[in-house]
Order: sequence, then structure tokens, then C-alpha cells
Amino acid sequence: MGEQAQDSSPETGRDDTWQRLNAYAYLSAPERLEYIAVMRVFCGTLLADLAVPDVLAKLAGSGGPAVPLDAETLTARLERLVHWGALLRSSHSVKASSITEYQRSRSRYQLSKLGERIQRDADEVLTGADAAREVSSELLALVERGLRELNELVQRPGGIEPQDALERVSTLFVQFTEFADSVRDFYAYLGQVLARYDLDSAEYQGFKELLLDYVEAIREDVAFRAPRIASVLDLLWPHLPGLLERLDTHARGLSGVPGAGGQPEVRVQRSRGREKADWEGLRGWFTDVDGQGSQVDQLRDATMRALQSLLTNAKRMLRSASGEMSRRKDLLRLARWFNVAAPEEAHDIAVAAFGLYGARHLGVPPASDEAVPAYTSWWNGPVVEVPVALRERGSRAQRGRASAMENHSAQKRHLQEAARAQAEARRAAADELRSAAGRFADVRLTSAALGLLLELLATALGNARLRRTGVGDLDEAQEFGLESAQSEDAELGIRLTVRRSSGAKTVLHSADGDLVLDDLELEIGRAAGTAGREVEMSVS
Repeated sequence: MGEQAQDSSPETGRDDTWQRLNAYAYLSAPERLEYIAVMRVFCGTLLADLAVPDVLAKLAGSGGPAVPLDAETLTARLERLVHWGALLRSSHSVKASSITEYQRSRSRYQLSKLGERIQRDADEVLTGADAAREVSSELLALVERGLRELNELVQRPGGIEPQDALERVSTLFVQFTEFADSVRDFYAYLGQVLARYDLDSAEYQGFKELLLDYVEAIREDVAFRAPRIASVLDLLWPHLPGLLERLDTHARGLSGVPGAGGQPEVRVQRSRGREKADWEGLRGWFTDVDGQGSQVDQLRDATMRALQSLLTNAKRMLRSASGEMSRRKDLLRLARWFNVAAPEEAHDIAVAAFGLYGARHLGVPPASDEAVPAYTSWWNGPVVEVPVALRERGSRAQRGRASAMENHSAQKRHLQEAARAQAEARRAAADELRSAAGRFADVRLTSAALGLLLELLATALGNARLRRTGVGDLDEAQEFGLESAQSEDAELGIRLTVRRSSGAKTVLHSADGDLVLDDLELEIGRAAGTAGREVEMSVS
């Protein structure tokens, strides 16, 4: 149990991943061509068990960059491949007639499973990476037919024969895998072509025919077959667990071999179609099952992007026909001239090609307060700010259309509503003050009413007429008395009169606290000119 837990730990998983990725190291090594030639020798036969002399002989017969290798250098290359995990040391016994032959043949090597897979993929990339792979669209019809026949046989009384089901499932997934791989490879090539924006007329014509004819045919075929395949999979899906169980009972494959499937350290990769995950991948190709979109949806989106790229190239070629053509080929020819020219000739070519003569004045006058004498050198003179339009386009003319006037109706309506609410609140406060006049000691004012009263009181005290009391010299204490103070708000129809009265004490109770006014009397009434009889009440 302890060993199994250790094998499944994250550290062990990271080590396994590092070892697998390390097997690709020979493809990026400086001697990659020699390593590839050696790996092709081991991939040429099944269960190859070769020593250094055997590998040297096969390299000499095949030709290539690894032919000049001697035994010592080849041994170093083989040891590096063993270290990376692409090769394994063989455990076979060595039969030799002499000590020299034993020393040469004692180290034998064989191909690892990972090394064989990597070399096979590398050879496939090297032989057909730039070619446009045809999409096997006819396989999609075979997949639909196979699914329908399988569904009919599964739902038949007694079910399908296990061997017949095994053959049909294997054939079905081989066809689907080949179709999906061909679609993926073709659209990868299409993406490589889409990245080019320097197509000439001939290349564009071929690209147009490829896109409009071939891609559209693929998309229409997939769009026609995908709903039919999805509906058949929906009918087959409830019977799938029983079908897989019946296949496992009939043929366990490698997982049923004693010592293989029963050992946790031996991993078995089952054939396609024997696990439910394979069927989920097949269903996810044609149906959106997880909300991320199906492969059919991605195919449709990729086709639309390809058409947009075609239109972009068409616009570029139309601009080329009107004189705004691409200068890529001319610039490449000019670069070759620079490459072979002497330094003096290169200067002449640059002047002739780009017109790089002496500096020219752009005609931007300096500010009036920065007038510079004519004899001042440009190296020492002040810098003139050049407008962005003139610096980038060589023209002062404004480009583009003027922006539309911004509509502030919503802000105006909001401000009007706020002002209306504020005016209503002030009128309500004025009505409250008039109704509470004469009995301030018995009522509690709201915050709005007290605020309006303080506003009127401050205005009244600012308008007060003061009188001097007492006689005597100027250095004696002088006292100024408050005869009267008055303020009003004609809009609210309210007036406040303040008089000074010795010993008087006015107390105003409000939600914000109590306000005590000593030696002051307040009179609240209506402003002159307002409707209704003016009422004045004395408050003390």
C-alpha cells in the first residue's frame, strides 16, 4: 500500500512527465540529424536488438549525415539516447569469439515504446508537414451508417452477437479517428495559409478555389451528417453500458491477460471504443454536451474566419490594382542589392530608393516669442513642436467625421427633478415654520425647517441696524444695541423679524438638537405682497 501511494503522489507524476518530455531532447540537440538517422535504424525493424557494429553497418548502407561516425562517437550518441529514454539497454547475452569482439558487442540497445512513437511522429512531420491533407469526408457517411446498423442490432430481440459488435465498434472508431485527424490536419494547414497577407494573384486564385469549393463542401457535408449522427447516438446511448459490458465479457483483450491487467504497475491502453470515454468523445464531436461547443461548431467558426481572411486579401488586391500595391517583392530585391553592394554604392542606393537627402523644413513656423535669427544653426536652435497629423500623415487636414452631439436630456431631467424636490422641501419647511410660530417651545422642528430658520436668521443679522449706547470718552467701553433685523423669502412667502430684548430667551427644539437664543425675540410672518393676511406673532 505504501508503494502504491508513493507511485501516485504528485512528485512521482511530475517525474514521469519530465522523463517523457525528456525523450524529445534528441530532436533539438545540435547533432539532431545524426540522432534521427540512428533512431531510423532502430525503427526499421521490430524488436531491434543492435550493437554498435550493427548500427555502424546499417548507417553505412543507408547513407546520410551519420555515415562519418566512428564507433566511439556512435557509442556516445547511443548512451545519450539511453539517458533521454529513447533507447533501452538490451539484456540479451553476448556471444563472442574474442575479447575484442566482446568489447565491441557487449553493449546492445533496443528501441523503447516512447522513442518509437516520437520518431514515428517526427518522420510524419518531416515528410508531410507542409502538404494539404485531404479530408476523408466519405468516412463520415460510413460512421453514420455504422452507428445506425449498430443501433438496430443492439435493440433487436436477443441483442447483437459479441464478435459482430466488436468488429463493428472497432471499424466505427477507426473510421471516425481517421476523419477527425484529417479535418484537424487540413484546418491546421488552412490556418497556416490564412496567416499570409502577401499572396499574389496566382496564389490568391488557388486559395479562393480551395476555400470556396473544398472547404464549403466539407462544411456542408458535416452540417448535413452531424444532426443525423447525434440523433442516432441519442438512441444508442441508453444501451451503451450493456454493450460495453458484453464486449468485455466476450474479449477482455490485453487487460484480461494474467500478469498484465491485474498488476497495478502495468498500464494497458485499450482499443478505441472499448471505454465509455471514447464514446463520450465521439458524441462531443457532434453535440455540445458541456456548454463549450462541439467540434462541428468550431468547424463552422473556422470556416467563417477563413472566408473573412479571403475578403481581407481581396481588399488588399483591389488596393494593389488602384496603385496601393504591396512592395514586398521590391523590398526583397532592394535588400539583395544592399547585401552585395559596397559601402559607397549602398549609400547611393539608399539615396535613390528612399530620397534620404539633407533635412527639409516642414514649414511649421515657431511661436512669435521664439523668433530665431537666420544665422542660428538647426543643431543649436530650439525644437519646433510638429502637430501629430502633419508628422504622421504629412497633412494638416482633419480626418474622419465629426462626432455627434452628446445628448444631455437624461442629465437635464435628473437635475430638474432634483431641483423640484428641493423646492418642495423648502416650501414644506416654510409652511412648518409658519404653523409653529408662537409655540416653538411646544413643537419639535424638522431638520429642513430648522435649516431654513437658521438661513433666515443669518440673513437678518447681516441686514441688522446697530445703535450705539452709553456716553463718555472714546477709551470708555461702548455698547451697540440691536434695534431690529429682518429677512424674507418672497418665493416661499415667509418673513423673519429679530429684535433684541434683555432677559428674553428663545428655545428651538429640533430633530438635530436644541438651539437657545439669548436676548432675542423672533417673529414669523408672511412676506409682503403674498396672498392672505399677514400674521405676526411674538415669540419669547
